[in-house]
Amino acid sequence: MDPATSPPGQIRQLRPSDRCRFGEHLLRLDRGSRRDRFNGAASDEQMRAYAERCFRDGVTVVACVEDDRVLGAAEIHERPDLVPPTGEIAFSVERAWQKRGIGGRLFERTIAHARAMGYTRLLVTTHPQNLAMKALARRFGADLHFVQGEAVGTITLPPEPIPPLPFSRRPYQVPGN
Repeated sequence: MDPATSPPGQIRQLRPSDRCRFGEHLLRLDRGSRRDRFNGAASDEQMRAYAERCFRDGVTVVACVEDDRVLGAAEIHERPDLVPPTGEIAFSVERAWQKRGIGGRLFERTIAHARAMGYTRLLVTTHPQNLAMKALARRFGADLHFVQGEAVGTITLPPEPIPPLPFSRRPYQVPGN
């Protein structure tokens, strides 16, 4: 991919020390991006509290990070009330960075993380006007339907094949023997 047109940043899981960066990202979301992420209006105070709660409650946050700034983030919230093992996912990308491939990269990494965590199903919910999120969810296999005025999608994660371990077939030998 051409570096001039390739999506910015590194996609990685956020560490506990990244909590403030995640909160700053949420605060930079404009009104429309907040509505898209939270399905309604959200104040700065709600953004700060939400970032704290995510890290306190063990939510997995995967982000696009460039120059020590979070440009976009994806979250996996465990849904222990649902069977089979299910995670609920949510995405946010700052307006200036939308339509640059960040959402797709975050979605790919989020699915990989969810599989590694043993989830077999992911849920995604958005408002019906969030065309970008609905298209992205469909691209990754979500079966979307409408429930109480929201677009709700389910993604079934087939088990990932486990590669063979790279052990040698020969017993270990002490060097020099």
